[in-house]
Amino acid sequence: MDLFETVNADIKSAMLAREKVRLEALRGIKKEFLEAKTAPGAGGELSDEAALKILVKMAKQRRESAEIYNSQNRPDLADAELAELAVIVQYLPKPLTPDQLTAELTRIIAQVGATSPADMGKVMGVASKALSGRADGRAISAEVRRLLAK
Repeated sequence: MDLFETVNADIKSAMLAREKVRLEALRGIKKEFLEAKTAPGAGGELSDEAALKILVKMAKQRRESAEIYNSQNRPDLADAELAELAVIVQYLPKPLTPDQLTAELTRIIAQVGATSPADMGKVMGVASKALSGRADGRAISAEVRRLLAK
């Protein structure tokens, strides 16, 4: 079952369980998936890879919104964003630990043949695709920079 079908099934179970917050978050996910499916050039299809990118983007938006609400002393709104984030994260792959990230990036650097900080663009292109959804872009960039500086 692909992500789109999984979300549809989970919407039904959230409705039956009367889980308001979870249902709201799942409907938001489904809305984004449907928009991506019907976008020009999509051909009515949504691959799991494209769905994963959407989920990563949604999770990042929720995190940033929660930070803004907390900085503006609005914990009620921040809590709502964090509750939706918790639902979205369930559909993302397990995030990499710092040690796993370093190991993956070391492998990618060797694969690409990068030797200096000037090769960062080549490494980032491969790493961003390979680690999508499992590591934050800023964390990837900082670790690549550190590894290439050696």
